Amino acid sequence: MPRSANQKTKLLRLAQLLLHSSDEEHPLTVRQIIVELAKYDISAERKSVYDDLETLRQLGLDVQCRKGASPGWFVAGRDFELPELKLLVDAVQSCRFLTRRKSETLIRKLEGLTSVYQAGQLQRQVYVSGRVKVMNESIYYNVDKLHAAIGRNSSITFRYFDYDVEKKKVFRREGRRYAVSPYGLIWSGELYYLAAYDHEHREMRHYRVDKMAEIALTGMPRLGGELYPDFDLAAYGQKHFGMFAGQEETVRLHCRSRIVGVVLDRFGHDVMLVPDGPEHFTVTLPLVVSPQFFGWLFGLEDNVQLLGPPSAVDAYRASLAAAAALYEGP
Repeated sequence: MPRSANQKTKLLRLAQLLLHSSDEEHPLTVRQIIVELAKYDISAERKSVYDDLETLRQLGLDVQCRKGASPGWFVAGRDFELPELKLLVDAVQSCRFLTRRKSETLIRKLEGLTSVYQAGQLQRQVYVSGRVKVMNESIYYNVDKLHAAIGRNSSITFRYFDYDVEKKKVFRREGRRYAVSPYGLIWSGELYYLAAYDHEHREMRHYRVDKMAEIALTGMPRLGGELYPDFDLAAYGQKHFGMFAGQEETVRLHCRSRIVGVVLDRFGHDVMLVPDGPEHFTVTLPLVVSPQFFGWLFGLEDNVQLLGPPSAVDAYRASLAAAAALYEGP
């Protein structure tokens, strides 16, 4: 049989065909393989197909043969198993810092990692009820730029914005650029934040990545190392409830024993819990006192009491009083 001009691509086309159109439930017969290859003007005989299948197996592709009533060839093991892809699809779709369009793009790429039949199962995993997505499409590329800056120890500049009631961007500082030295990215409350040393205020601050615009690497070395020689990104994120800014203080809590799991989930298993009788314990933590922290306390009702410092207790009382005043009768 004469060789066509496309014969050199035969092995690659065969691998693509198996990866895209076969799995354990949908094997391809040798006859089907020959027909599909012919669509690319690639001639194949039964014996040569067997030889090519064996070559692909030797090259590392997990090609298997199923015998019985519906015999055929298929790719068994893949880099990602179907349950793993389902988890990744759910994570992408539920991730708030990705826009809906970017989520759909990434999911289509994940579908390409399995057969067309199993991709249909992934499509049924896509919808997550009530998920709020960010409005800033550029966040996907902002993250890449920030990783590059961190890897190069480079400072950056950017503009920072909020949205008005008409959903239009309103830049802070009248549009003037921020100059910071990035130290790390934190994923908190389904949003990305940049922890960075602010050059103007000479302190560590954080910024929502989806509200950053026109990020530029300056090529200048990162600053702040002398003030934060051992900066701990994980500890920084743990101290800031909901990444709210505020004054860091040493906070002491008195808790019922039944919420040990809640405390460990929030602060990690390294915190020291001091028993206080059979039904209570105390815990002392370095935290940023903020409205978000007070909201966490309120949500635990009478299961936790803020003992100190006095300034934090007074601020919490004032916050509760202000909220209660909104609901006082005429």
